[in-house]
Amino acid sequence: MLSFLLKLRTRARDLFRLSDAHTMLIWSVIVGVAGAFATVLFREGIAHLQILFTGSEGSFVEMARRLPWHTRIWLPATGGFVAGCLLLMARRSSPGTGSKPIHTDYVEAVAIGDGVMPVGKSIWRSASSLFTIASGGSIGREGPMVQLAALAASLIGRWVHFDPQRLRLLVACGAAAGITSAYNAPIAGAFFVTEIVLGAIVMESFGPIVVASVVANITMREFAGYKPPYEMPVFPPVTGVEVLLFVALGILCGVLAPRFLSMMDVTKAGFSRLKLPLPAKLALGGLVCGVLSVWTPEVWGNGYSVVNSILHSPWTWTALATVLVFKLVATAATVGSGAVGGVFTPTLFMGAVLGCLFGQGMHALWPHGTSAPFAYAIVGMGAFLAGATQAPLMAILMIFEMTLSYQVVLPLMLSCVVAYFVARATGTKSMYEITLHRNREEAERLRLRATQMRELIRPADTVVRAEATVQDMTRVFLEYPVKYLYVTDDTGRFLGAVALADITNDLLQKRDTSNKHACDYLKASFDVLTPDMPLAVALQHFMSFQGERLPVIESAQQPRLAGVVYKTSLLDAYQRMNPER
Repeated sequence: MLSFLLKLRTRARDLFRLSDAHTMLIWSVIVGVAGAFATVLFREGIAHLQILFTGSEGSFVEMARRLPWHTRIWLPATGGFVAGCLLLMARRSSPGTGSKPIHTDYVEAVAIGDGVMPVGKSIWRSASSLFTIASGGSIGREGPMVQLAALAASLIGRWVHFDPQRLRLLVACGAAAGITSAYNAPIAGAFFVTEIVLGAIVMESFGPIVVASVVANITMREFAGYKPPYEMPVFPPVTGVEVLLFVALGILCGVLAPRFLSMMDVTKAGFSRLKLPLPAKLALGGLVCGVLSVWTPEVWGNGYSVVNSILHSPWTWTALATVLVFKLVATAATVGSGAVGGVFTPTLFMGAVLGCLFGQGMHALWPHGTSAPFAYAIVGMGAFLAGATQAPLMAILMIFEMTLSYQVVLPLMLSCVVAYFVARATGTKSMYEITLHRNREEAERLRLRATQMRELIRPADTVVRAEATVQDMTRVFLEYPVKYLYVTDDTGRFLGAVALADITNDLLQKRDTSNKHACDYLKASFDVLTPDMPLAVALQHFMSFQGERLPVIESAQQPRLAGVVYKTSLLDAYQRMNPER
C-alpha cells in the first residue's frame, strides 16, 4: 500500500508539474476560507458573551445605555479581571524558548520569525481578548481576529510540513484574510500585509495574499447578517481651494497620530510600575473605562457605532470633544493595563472624530466653501491611520474600499501622504514595531554578515537508521515531501543519505526490495555543513547541490547529525543582508 501511494504521488507530480507558486495559490485558497471562519468564530464568541452578560447582543454603546450606572462600572472591571487570569494561563502555557524564540504576534512570526506560532498561548490570549471586548473594554476586536486567522494558517502550514519561507508566506495570507474579514476590504487587507508585515510588494508573495483576501471576503459574504463595520455616506465632490484644507488635516493627523501612540506607551509604562498582579491591572483598566461610561457610554467597545453616527447625523462640537477625550483616556487605560486587542479600530475612531471637529471648525470659518463635516471625518480616518501605521498606501485603499467613491481619492491621497511624511518627521512611534525595525535594518545586515549555520539549524525529522527497511523509508517519504533521508548509527553519527529517486526506481521497476535496507541505498559522499560555517561558504555548498536542504554535522572529527539548514532560510538571510540583490 505504501509503495502504491509513493508511486501515485510521484506520477501525479510528474503529470501536473505543480510548481511552488501553483501550490501556494492552492493553499492560499484554503487559508482564506480558514481565516474567514476564524473571524466568524470570534464574532460569535463576542455575541454569546454579550448575551450572557446583558441578555442581548449588538452595539456596545446601546448595551451600555440600557444598563444601570453601577453595572457600567463593575462589568468592564470584572471582564478585565477574568481577561487577566486568562493571560496568566497564556504565560504558563508558553513553551520553552530554547535557542530559537517562538513569536506569538503574527507580524513578528512573518517578518522576523519562521512562521511558527504557539497554539496554546495564542488561544489563551484570544480568549482573554474576548472577555475584555465583550465586557465593554475600549479596544479593537480586529487584533485577535487577525491573530486567529494567522494561527489557523500557521497550523495548516505546519501540518503539511512547509519550510520556513513558505510557512511565513502562508501566515501572511492568513493575516490578510483576517483583515479582510474584519473590515470587508480585500484590497486593503492584501496591501496591509505586503506594506506593513512583508515590507515589499513582490508578485510571488502578493499573488497568494490577494487570493487569500478575496476568498476570505467571498466566504464572509455567505454568512447571514454579515455587513461592513462602517456605513459610508456618499462623498461630496471636492474642488478648488478646499483641497488645501485636506492637506492641513493631513498635517494635523500626522502630528497627533504619533502622540496618540506615545500616550499608549506612557500608560503601559505607568501600569507596569504598579505593584499589582496582572488580573488586578486589567480590572483597573476596565474600572477606568466603566467609570467614564457613566457620563459617556460611547467609550464602550471599538467605536463602530459612534463613527457611523458621526458620519450620518450631526454632532455638536462639545459632544465630539467630550467623546474624543473620554475615548482617548478609556483606550489608553484598556491598552495600558495589558489587555489584548487591536489599536487599529480605535485609531480610525480618533481620525473620524478629529476630522469631524476639523470640518466643523472650517465650516464655521468658511460656511459656503467647505464640504459637510462627515467628509473630513472620512478623510481623517485614513490620514490618522496613515500617520499611526506609516503605511499610507494601505490607508488610502482601505478608505477607498469602504466608500467605493472616486470623489474621495484626491483629498484622501493628499491627506494620507502628508500625514505619513509629517508623522515620520515629527515622531518615532509606529503602531507596528516592525516598521521601526525596518528603520534599523542596516544594523541587522551587519549582524547577518557574521551569521553562522548554527543560527539557521532546524531539527532533522527525516532520519533513519542503517538497518531501516524499504517499507520504513517509504513511510517517511510519504509523510515528508523530501528528496533525501539521512542515515545515522546508534550514536547519532551521520553515515550518508538515501535518495527518493533510488527507491522509487526500484519500486517502479518492480524489483524485489524485501531484503534491502537503508545501508544498501546509502550515498556516503553526501555534502554536509558545520555549525561554524559562514553564510557565504554555505551558499557555495548549496549552489552545487540540487536540493532544498543540507545536513549539519557537529564537526568533521565528530560527525554527529546536528540538524538541517534549509536553502530558503539561508537565501532569506542572504537577501536581508544584500537587499539590492
